[in-house]
Amino acid sequence: MSFEWLKRYLPRGLYGRAFLILILPVVTLQLVISVIFIQRHFEEVTRQMSSEVARAMSVALARDNAFREVMLDFEVRPITEADLPTGTGRRWFDFSALVVNRTLSENLPNFVAARLPNDQEVFVYLRRADGLIEVTFDRDRASASNPHQLLVYMIFFGVLMTAIAYLYLRNQLRPITRLADAAQAFGRGRHAPYSPSGAVEVRNAGHAFLDMRARIERQIEQRTMMLSGVSHDLRTPITRLKLGLSMLDEAESEPLLGDVAEMERLIDAFLEFARDNAEAGAPEPTDPVELATRVVEDAQRAGRAVTLREVEGAGEVALRPVAIRRALENLIGNAVRYGTRCEVSVSVTRNALRLRVEDDGPGIAPDSREEATRPFTRLDPARNQNRGSGVGLGLAIAADIARAHGGVLRLGESETMGGLRADIVIAR
Repeated sequence: MSFEWLKRYLPRGLYGRAFLILILPVVTLQLVISVIFIQRHFEEVTRQMSSEVARAMSVALARDNAFREVMLDFEVRPITEADLPTGTGRRWFDFSALVVNRTLSENLPNFVAARLPNDQEVFVYLRRADGLIEVTFDRDRASASNPHQLLVYMIFFGVLMTAIAYLYLRNQLRPITRLADAAQAFGRGRHAPYSPSGAVEVRNAGHAFLDMRARIERQIEQRTMMLSGVSHDLRTPITRLKLGLSMLDEAESEPLLGDVAEMERLIDAFLEFARDNAEAGAPEPTDPVELATRVVEDAQRAGRAVTLREVEGAGEVALRPVAIRRALENLIGNAVRYGTRCEVSVSVTRNALRLRVEDDGPGIAPDSREEATRPFTRLDPARNQNRGSGVGLGLAIAADIARAHGGVLRLGESETMGGLRADIVIAR
């Protein structure tokens, strides 16, 4: 049996689900005990006591000469039709009054009505041959006393024990939320302080996370150091090649110099892609609208057909401005390379930041968009017709920067320009 439909109504947070697991058994237990106890104790006792009262009244009504003797413990007074009550006079929470009223009506043949306005008195209205009478007696004779005490005690102690259990449970869940916050911060490129605590299983998970984070940071550091060494080692022979080629005839050296320049450009692009994100600085409060505006203005000064089309919302977002600027420049560079013009838009909401770059180029087929974000991928000839081919790192760098901010790079088709639409979406 599938319970998928039930998941829509369950809390999504850990605290909510833990509280639901805690409160459901307590409430269910209280309801079961309340129903059983009230059904078997208060209702049965009240029914028996009310039956005895009804039997005494029936005997008195059947023997008119003994009426006063039987009714010594009752107050009896004659009334008129106008004195009859219009309702039961029962309080909404007085459930035993229902049993009293029902039992008296079933056992008294001359029963007209009953009124139970409080916990002290019961008013019963009977019809005799000489007219109507009102019989008043103590409520204790017809129903069990204080039937609400059990419910009061159960509710009070149930709430008290639930609160104590929830405080203890919150202390047990706090280390899990701290671990989740540290993992989320690391996924967004931030190094949040964290020390394992809590139960043994949570501590083990915390230590495993710290080991994983240390290994990833060490691997990134080693990669950066290795690539820095490779850059230094490769630039020296490239410089020698350029010097040697400069001594040849121009006709012979021109194609070789082009190859050397291409090698140098590939090395620079690769180092830019593999560069540690920490070099761009720690996340800091940044105005994305102002940042996008500066990037567009710089691109316009460079002679690129770029415009800032739409700005929605305002506010500061925790970003690495150097890295975001690099991602926008790469997306704009791809857009003007494969199209004739480019439009940039910014949307800042309470939950997310979206930076959008659109062009009027040929776009990317849906089945090739995932491949386009991989390093050194060039979709020839679809996006390189009669245009300078890049090294296939523009979208890969933008996607890597988006992931470092805990976001994602989404590619689609521009509805306004017909070309590629690239969105950097970062959760706030």
